[in-house]
Amino acid sequence: MKDYGVFFVTHSAHQSLSAHLAKSGVTYVLISSPPVLAVREDSGPAGSSEPSFSLQKRNFTDAHRQECLSAVESIFGVEEVIAGDFILINFFALEGWNLAELFQVRCVVAAPYVVPYSAPSSFERHFRKEFPLLYDYLQEAPSGKVCWKDVMHWMWPLFSESWGYWRSDVLHLSSIPFTDPVTSLPKWHERDPSPLLLYGFSEDIVEHPDYWPSNVRVCGFWFIPIEWQFSCQQCLQVAALDSEAHSKTEYPTCSVHVQLHSFLRTETSMPLVFVGLSSIGRQESSSFSQRQFGEDGIILFNGRVFCFTGSIPYLWLFPKCAVAVHHGGSGSTAAALKAGIPQVICPFLLDQFYWAERMFWLGVAPEPLKRCHLLPESTDGTCIMEATDVFSGSIHTALSATVQARASEISSKIAHQDGVSEAVKILEREICS
Repeated sequence: MKDYGVFFVTHSAHQSLSAHLAKSGVTYVLISSPPVLAVREDSGPAGSSEPSFSLQKRNFTDAHRQECLSAVESIFGVEEVIAGDFILINFFALEGWNLAELFQVRCVVAAPYVVPYSAPSSFERHFRKEFPLLYDYLQEAPSGKVCWKDVMHWMWPLFSESWGYWRSDVLHLSSIPFTDPVTSLPKWHERDPSPLLLYGFSEDIVEHPDYWPSNVRVCGFWFIPIEWQFSCQQCLQVAALDSEAHSKTEYPTCSVHVQLHSFLRTETSMPLVFVGLSSIGRQESSSFSQRQFGEDGIILFNGRVFCFTGSIPYLWLFPKCAVAVHHGGSGSTAAALKAGIPQVICPFLLDQFYWAERMFWLGVAPEPLKRCHLLPESTDGTCIMEATDVFSGSIHTALSATVQARASEISSKIAHQDGVSEAVKILEREICS
């Protein structure tokens, strides 16, 4: 795909990737809206001039969608669309699906996790009642064309009123996908292909059931280059200068972070335990606001705890650890699986619950923790002790010979899988050819 012009349209939260993308010839297109709209506790009280959260959300959504439209228009609106052009989205970027229809290009979905939401139990019944002809159109779809399986697997949110008004009022498309904008009838004469869906995990971890749509492809886990994963700019520069860094046991860091290496090299009879909750921990626990730890880290409890608030490559760090305690994000889970170490997972939202249960089922982790076991809700002594007992018990289980052996076994199975290369091959074969 070297001949392709690639544009990465994403939130400003990912701006740190722009320099890396530029080196690979990828254009970074900034969307100013945040990935998540925070709920303000003081928004919209009675008699207040502050807008309600629902109004804030609607205004935010309208502005975000307009910005996405402008971004894609700047890409596809300048030159004529050519065969093989496509828009690639994830499950939380459904703007892209509608914009692909507007600019008449294919849409591909890519996700590192199984779709984290399911249609309401009444969805099919209501859909069939509201759109009987469209229901038949999707049920009777020939092989390779968009069908009811696609809708139930992940496309059902596209039929909501929220997308409908944007499609009709702003994009001037039919309010309902796969229907004629004038007659509102299904486009019997023009059937769209079943959208290609790329999953970034291994079939050794998540099976590919027959009831999934035919155009689902399981690629293997997706890992970004290690040198992209430093939050410290100095470490980043050191890593960039060392072309062989990825193959070294001791990954290069700047002079400030040598104490991290020193801590990891300290000989001790105790196993090294990683605990990291990404941004979830800061959001969920007031204890994180009690003390700020700089990115240079701080050593506590007579050298037994190293606190570090920056980001470092898990693929480098995890092999040095005996167990990883994390929130169940797809990236953390994949890195621990690849490193072959046991996991203790405390899920908070969305697909994290799926990964926590899946790792327990695979035998590489104990039963998932509840958030109160990792982030106690009060400073009451009884509450703290109960959480401590559960947490330490989970660590003990994770370090058992059985769990360690299972983690090592699975690591061997996925060691030679290259999910990124496989995804590129699929795109070249099924979209670009």
